[in-house]
Amino acid sequence: MMNYNCDINIIISLKMQILQNILKAKGERSQPNKQFHKKMKDKSVVHVSLSSELFEISHIRTIYHMFIAALLLFIISTLAVDYIDQGRLVLDFDLFYYAFGQLGTVVWAWTLMLAYSLLGPYYVLSVWASLNHSRGWRTCVSAVAALTLCAAQTSMLGIFPVYIVLHYQLPPASRFIIILEQIRFVMKSYSFIRETTPAVLKNTPQKVEPLRYPSLSSYLYFLFCPTLIYREVYPRNPYVRWNYVGMNFLKILASLFYLYFILVRLCIPVFTNKSNQPFNTRTFILALFHAAFPGMLMLMLGFYAFLHCWLNAFAEMLRFADRMFYRDWWNSTSFANYYRTWNIVVHDWLYYYGYRDFLWLMGHKLRSVATLSVFAVSALVHEYAFTLGFGFFYPVMFCTFAGIGVVFNFAMNDKRKSPVWNIIMWTCLFIGQGVHVCLYCVEWYAQIQCPRTGTSFWELVTPRSWICSYQ
Repeated sequence: MMNYNCDINIIISLKMQILQNILKAKGERSQPNKQFHKKMKDKSVVHVSLSSELFEISHIRTIYHMFIAALLLFIISTLAVDYIDQGRLVLDFDLFYYAFGQLGTVVWAWTLMLAYSLLGPYYVLSVWASLNHSRGWRTCVSAVAALTLCAAQTSMLGIFPVYIVLHYQLPPASRFIIILEQIRFVMKSYSFIRETTPAVLKNTPQKVEPLRYPSLSSYLYFLFCPTLIYREVYPRNPYVRWNYVGMNFLKILASLFYLYFILVRLCIPVFTNKSNQPFNTRTFILALFHAAFPGMLMLMLGFYAFLHCWLNAFAEMLRFADRMFYRDWWNSTSFANYYRTWNIVVHDWLYYYGYRDFLWLMGHKLRSVATLSVFAVSALVHEYAFTLGFGFFYPVMFCTFAGIGVVFNFAMNDKRKSPVWNIIMWTCLFIGQGVHVCLYCVEWYAQIQCPRTGTSFWELVTPRSWICSYQ
């Protein structure tokens, strides 16, 4: 009887904990946009990542264990197939060696981008701030500082990374490291410039108090902490849990192996066989449904490895206490809420420096135009990263993001509350990820089967899978 009562108490406490989490999530989700973003910008608030809280619940942790079991199944099946086909028990990671090739080039190029991002904008603005108090030279000094900064940003964070990627012909993973770091440094430096410039402009000759320019150490901390909104001070934890950091990096490594087995077992065999078939409606539909499941696994892995493990690892090392990198996007019944909650770090940057600044410049009546502008910029950046990362132009990401994504954002809005809409959202995500994996894999093999023969504009922008006649 005592054991029975203990079990009842455990079940009741578990249900109360789940209910509290649900009510908390619903209460935060129901906040008006203005209050929500005001809370999000307040960096004095300490947050814990939602997945960290959910994994404390044993039922949720069991789902996590199921994914680990699936990884073990991938490893066992690969070993079994290799032993049956080739008579050996060796895991071959040639795909890793190829994808992450030329890491030495990546390291020195990244170091130069980091050095510029740290010293370039900081000292240009510092010199401008020290000279800006002159009554007669304010306009001239500001113009020279702006031109210098634009030229430096364009050279080191615009042209230089593209030159490295194209000149050295880096493999895909190394390309993505350079391009994604380029985008991150651009967003970080822009936030620093955007937050520092108003304070400098307010420093008029009549002002008695001297300008308090940000310290270099605060800017260096900002370049590595997991946020894109610059502040001189952030909430800090009292100590670092190094075992937690190590476990997060171990999970990232496991996620890379997971991605490897998804590609090797579920994608490469399928699309290698389909590369010998003409690209038509039948081939596309069959490939789409083959790619839907691995595409969704890649989405979940990308979310867990980067938005949870990677950002939490750096937050823990830097004692950064605001861990709200995402919210409960998986419960979304609208794509509008999904876009807001999937990646809070990038969403905050787009909201404050894109959406809100657009309304400040153009007027608050153009909210729909501001939303479309943010979508367009985000779609262009995504397409830029994929084009340089894969080495070919195939605007699948731009079309799905700027086209279908915009339609879903307005059609499946916050008025949709029924759980049916959550099922529809997940179905659309499955299909969308299948389209991405399918078309990019087909184009990848088309580029191999039918390499370009010229360098004309139409030769570069026309997908090879449309015109390639497989032998």
